[in-house]
Amino acid sequence: MLVTTKAAERMAEIADKVRNGERLSFEDGVFLYRSDDLLTIGQLANEVNLSKNGRKVYFIENMSLYFTNVCEAHCAFCNFRKDQGDEGAYTLTPDEMIAYVEQHIHPGVREFHIVGGHNPHVPFEYYVESIRALKRRYPDVTMKAYTAAEIDFFSRISGLSYRGVLERLIEAGLETLTGGGAEILSDQYRKKMRVEKANIEQYLDVHRTAHQLGLRTHTTMLYGSVESVEERVQHMLHIRQLQDETNGFLVFIPLSMQPISPNAGIRRRNSAFEDLKAIAISRLMLDNIPHIKAYFINIGTQLTQVALTMGASDAHGTIVRERISHSAGALTPAGITREDLIWLIKGAGRIPVERDTFYNEIRVYE
Repeated sequence: MLVTTKAAERMAEIADKVRNGERLSFEDGVFLYRSDDLLTIGQLANEVNLSKNGRKVYFIENMSLYFTNVCEAHCAFCNFRKDQGDEGAYTLTPDEMIAYVEQHIHPGVREFHIVGGHNPHVPFEYYVESIRALKRRYPDVTMKAYTAAEIDFFSRISGLSYRGVLERLIEAGLETLTGGGAEILSDQYRKKMRVEKANIEQYLDVHRTAHQLGLRTHTTMLYGSVESVEERVQHMLHIRQLQDETNGFLVFIPLSMQPISPNAGIRRRNSAFEDLKAIAISRLMLDNIPHIKAYFINIGTQLTQVALTMGASDAHGTIVRERISHSAGALTPAGITREDLIWLIKGAGRIPVERDTFYNEIRVYE
């Protein structure tokens, strides 16, 4: 009973800090992760989100594109990558990608979300021309392309600095970076999971440089494998500190780790409890980032709907066909229609808002 009382007192202290606009500490974040009081955590996150965004929940008409799945890295969690020559390995030319887009695009698409493998068998110019060709063909679609880890890879194969790489890509049509490549910003985690790409400082420095060049970017956290709750909280503090410095992040996206096979049982997957807690705690810890995204690809549409009452203000987008999570064990839809997104958001008692990449409002569905 004493433990319960102390836990309740500690939660009340955190609630007071949140309601008084005081920043939560590392210790506060760890306590929240270890607490089983999901309803209180979710209620506090909901209060914070309502104060920032009201009842509006944002979504975008977008397409996910993947130029290549050939990758020099062998990260333990990735089932998307291939070696050159493997069955199923591919590298699309810009013309081939345009042909794919022509088959699947519809008039409402406002954003291409472009990521892929770190393919060392093509030069940096290939990645530049891929963006240039798409932007030339679809000038009104925002080019949201490449992770910070890909930018670091481009720097290595080109000999250019991060600034030099980004300036070349911006000249070709790049307008924002995706959030991937962060995984968990912990040296211990990255060693255990064989994250053979940008380290903590490199990931942060790419985004810092992008922000200095005027890009607003996205950032993620891939949780639910070998990391500790302390590492999750420290990850958020790395992001929060950079946001204090640059104010360049638009949204934080907690990504629920997928098992390697769609046949994996529930014990190999994050629980709904953990997924909702990740979103709510992200909203409470990241007081300087406007939006927290509920990524239906990883947590499912119904849990996404619940997440909108626990701190999330973004329901992602239509996607058309997602491949990375589904190359592992994701059991969720690979895409969703605008109408279903609107229904999902309204079902949570929220107001759907179609947005562009930068959260400018296109249409409000009252």
